[in-house]
Amino acid sequence: MTPEHTVLGIETSCDETAAAVVRRRADGGVEVLSSVVASQVAEHAPFGGVVPEIAARAHVETIEAIVERALGEAGVSYGGLTGVAATAGPGLVGGVMVGLSFGKAVALARDLPLVAVNHLEGHAVSARLGAERIDYPFLLLLVSGGHCQLLHVAGVGEARRIGSTIDDAAGEAFDKIAKTLGLPYPGGPALEALAEGGDATRFTLPRMLLGRKDCDFSFSGLKTAAARLAEGLTTEAERRDLAAAVQKAIAGQLAEKSDRAMKAQVQAHPKGARRFVVAGGVAANRAVRARLQAVAEMNGFSFSAPPLAYCTDNAAMIALAGAERLAAGLSDTLDAVARPRWPLDEAAAAASPTHLPGRKGAKA
Repeated sequence: MTPEHTVLGIETSCDETAAAVVRRRADGGVEVLSSVVASQVAEHAPFGGVVPEIAARAHVETIEAIVERALGEAGVSYGGLTGVAATAGPGLVGGVMVGLSFGKAVALARDLPLVAVNHLEGHAVSARLGAERIDYPFLLLLVSGGHCQLLHVAGVGEARRIGSTIDDAAGEAFDKIAKTLGLPYPGGPALEALAEGGDATRFTLPRMLLGRKDCDFSFSGLKTAAARLAEGLTTEAERRDLAAAVQKAIAGQLAEKSDRAMKAQVQAHPKGARRFVVAGGVAANRAVRARLQAVAEMNGFSFSAPPLAYCTDNAAMIALAGAERLAAGLSDTLDAVARPRWPLDEAAAAASPTHLPGRKGAKA
């Protein structure tokens, strides 16, 4: 049995400055002792998106206070920690450097092991932050503003990519289409709210990659088509109907490719575990979550998703990923570098450089 680990997690890969303390018990159970997230939405809203320089400066100004608050809410001092985990990529490299440098300073000053965490691995374990115990292996749909990929996760550091976007991520499509509809930043939640009560059948949107039998995604055509339709809308009802159609189209593609991945997994491993996990910011969308849950049940897979608070970027998932690695005897040296790109399955990424996690490779 592995020892208990109490880990400080730090996340600064985009526009949230976050810190958390998570305890991984010796039996593998998880307790979130604190999770603090300082959003920068107000700072970036006038620009309709994240400005890297503003984000990095905000991280510098707030990180010390956020970490102190996380420790205080957890009732844990630096002396009560067994490790520190910080996002080392992928992400906006200026922000990543802030969090990783702070984590290194804590590790050095307190003689603690450091874990430089892949942000995507944090999302991969995020569903385990809830009450449900989710064992490896599982099929993962990682879907957010910066990432869209299907992976088979066999264990800590063991992820094999099955499919990914060839252009944009689903969350990016949500945000960009929301912007064309005149919705405020962040666009994804605003579009979901607008779609409620809309007629999703009023507009016809393209279904991408219909002729391909793989598990890859594409959202650029949908994004362009929706933007053109949005230009001609004159009523609130039309805007609501287009939002509903967009939401249905994105949920449909995610469900279609996930269904294909599940069937392939069952065919390859008839007696293998049937667990399906969806993680990332788009997992908070209720329509998307419901559609994916229905597909999982149809294929005989269990369905798991993080609690809503842990769908978007947070430090609890980074702390848990760090604790899992420490439990496996893994840690990093203080010369770990910040990485703007860092795919979970590096072999697959090298073999298929045109397949992107999202945002045209900006975060992986």
